Amino acid sequence: MLVIYGSSVHGKAVKSFAGLAIGFTVGVEAMFAGPITGASMNPARSIAPALLSGNVADVWIYIVAPIFGAVLAGLFYAKVIEEV
Repeated sequence: MLVIYGSSVHGKAVKSFAGLAIGFTVGVEAMFAGPITGASMNPARSIAPALLSGNVADVWIYIVAPIFGAVLAGLFYAKVIEEV
């Protein structure tokens, strides 16, 4: 979310490069964070198989974490980056 805010919402951002910045961030996260954690970057990619298999013990994290992370990123952006 911070990359999205910084590259497409910020007033000084060059909007034509927002897609490149966001895509690069997703690619780097997929290359490094995925193999390290074993998690998927798309919550639906983890929720659907869990629901179909009946293994729903850890599904809550794929629902709560993206919402919580987006709210924290929004607050951080508003309080720290926008005030500079």
